[in-house]
Amino acid sequence: MVKQSATNPADLGAIEARQLIARKALSPVELASACIERVEAVDHAVNALVARRFDALLDEAKAAEQAVMDGEALGPLHGLPFGVKDMIDVKGLPTTFGSEAFKDNIATRDDAIVAAMRKAGAMPMGKTNNPEWSAGGNTRNRVYGVTANPHDLTRTCAGSSGGSAVSLACGYAPLATGSDTGGSLRNPAAFCGIVGYRPSPGVVPGDTRAAALIPMPTSGPMGRSVADTALMLSVLARPDRKDPYTIITDGKTPWDPTSFANLPRADLSSLRIAVTEDYDFAPTESIIRDHFRAIMPQLAPFFGRVDEKSPKCTDADRIFSVLRGVQFLGIHATLVDTKPHLVGPNVTENVKEGRSYSAEDVAQAMFAQSRYYRDWQAFFEHHDYLISPAVTISPRPWRELFPAEIDGKPTKSYYHWLAMAYASTIPGHPSITIPCGRDANNMPFGLQIVGRRHDDLGVLAVAAELEAIIASIDGLAPTGPDLALLKAADPISQAEGFLNFE
Repeated sequence: MVKQSATNPADLGAIEARQLIARKALSPVELASACIERVEAVDHAVNALVARRFDALLDEAKAAEQAVMDGEALGPLHGLPFGVKDMIDVKGLPTTFGSEAFKDNIATRDDAIVAAMRKAGAMPMGKTNNPEWSAGGNTRNRVYGVTANPHDLTRTCAGSSGGSAVSLACGYAPLATGSDTGGSLRNPAAFCGIVGYRPSPGVVPGDTRAAALIPMPTSGPMGRSVADTALMLSVLARPDRKDPYTIITDGKTPWDPTSFANLPRADLSSLRIAVTEDYDFAPTESIIRDHFRAIMPQLAPFFGRVDEKSPKCTDADRIFSVLRGVQFLGIHATLVDTKPHLVGPNVTENVKEGRSYSAEDVAQAMFAQSRYYRDWQAFFEHHDYLISPAVTISPRPWRELFPAEIDGKPTKSYYHWLAMAYASTIPGHPSITIPCGRDANNMPFGLQIVGRRHDDLGVLAVAAELEAIIASIDGLAPTGPDLALLKAADPISQAEGFLNFE
């Protein structure tokens, strides 16, 4: 193969790396080796990639290189390493779910998402950290410890897909998997300055989702650009009747997955945009409001019409709390009852909360969600897209399990600060987080774009246009973490008291 340019291959985006591989200008082995070297150089400081398969990765990279040299047909992700959140299986690696009860659990199969990525030519490099059972917005657990924000090692990277976001920000791989209920891939994307996409229910089928008929959880792609993230979605989006929200007619979905890999141009000047800094209910920190108010006047002129308005979010906190509590009760009650010493406070609290709800509470939450959904559909008859901050707060210290207060006002639960994200989870609308400058704490700020249900292609196309505009505005273009600082940092502290959540 022709030697790659002076640019470190670990810093290449997925599309650029894939194009170079196809042109024989970049070897998959060179790319995999650069990614491994990056992990070994900085992961001691952030603790993001917690289980590794580097030998297997290099073997697969050699096979990928040989396929290029032999002129074989190449998949859309051929030769690209990717990180896998420790909630889904990679054959031969631990799947711990961040739970002590499963710390010795070794996967015997690939999850459907991993299988789809492999079929497209991608190569898993290891597992990325998440909080126990993805419960909470701070990536820390008793199995692997804490994952720090690479932009400030004292602060949280959010969660639950925190390890994936940090891996991307640090250049471990060009792509990573994530999952999202209350912002679990959008929030860490915002805190780490990368892109996270929550698709409409059923676009990325969840064949192992425990509560199949409650579509709040979904998997989704994460990348360092909108186009890279959309390319990954083109592989993850597929027909699968095991997910009741995947629409299939004659064996096909109503959308062509390849359209995500070739995003159309979006005419922003023709769009009716709504903007909200808090959805009229999310407990939003003043530093977030201030930054949002500062950037929107710079972005608003590119749209046809901009209204300061929010959809009705009546009973959002109650709906999310009840439905989330019921899901945790169904999934985790036995574990909490039989092995309470192996379960952390977030999961324990959610099971307790789930048990506190009556059948009437659940029925009322389900009917309230239906009203909420219809209110959002009425709103989107008059607005094409909705723009808001992605998260209610600037990153806090990672030693804080969750924000107990925001601007002096107490939060209602450990997940209340995720309200900016679960506002759109409840009705099932697609949502993307893209980086947009830094807040007054010099931490990355995430902008959230929400579209109509099933308008996944439109959301991605608008995000790509906005991403290009942001990159051209002084002070808003995203910047990565200081790798030299990470390389020189001491290993992240994993004090015994912290690991016991004391």
